[in-house]
Amino acid sequence: MTIKVIIVDDQAMVRAGFAALLAAQSDIDVVGEAPDGREGVEVSRRAHPDVVLMDVRMPEMDGLEAARQLLDPPRGVIHRPKVLMLTTFDVDDYVYEALRAGASGFLLKDAPPADLISAVRVVAAGEALLAPSVTRRLIADFARQRPAPRRDGPAARRSGLTPRETEVLELIARGLSNQEIAESLVLAEQTVKTHIGRVLAKLGLRDRAQAVIFAYESGLVTPGQ
Repeated sequence: MTIKVIIVDDQAMVRAGFAALLAAQSDIDVVGEAPDGREGVEVSRRAHPDVVLMDVRMPEMDGLEAARQLLDPPRGVIHRPKVLMLTTFDVDDYVYEALRAGASGFLLKDAPPADLISAVRVVAAGEALLAPSVTRRLIADFARQRPAPRRDGPAARRSGLTPRETEVLELIARGLSNQEIAESLVLAEQTVKTHIGRVLAKLGLRDRAQAVIFAYESGLVTPGQ
């Protein structure tokens, strides 16, 4: 099945470069572009893409607000694309908020071309794109600039997890892949996937990205631990 993508970035050269790269793939079709978040939302509502590549800082409407509008649409709007944020290290706070809003992950704008192509496929398949090293820095930077994680509501929700599920959630938050979690806990990778599915279902979370956010906000994991 072909993955439909739109690219939202205020730099025309970035849009053109990403579009050429992605359109060259047999399983990806670039169905639209936009120079700002407001137009990006409009294009998405018309084109119904599977994945939206969304820059963070743009005029008219930034990527964070655009992601919120796409992921929490008004009544009557059914389509909800996957949103992949494009960022640099100096906008980590915005990306954190985007993940809380339901974005499926983030990608550095200077990432190698192969990483961009892979990211689109990963996100389209329903997975979250969270590079371990970037995830750790992202959350650590956020925590240094914000109050300590809440331990009331989220912690109470976490009490419904089994000890093993809690272990899996903690390792997800530390940026480990499924394979690394399996090796750490001496489990089959398929068993890890099953545990992750149960964690998401019990906590009412959409994907792995929101699981990372939940783990920090509930106090299960704190930066520098």
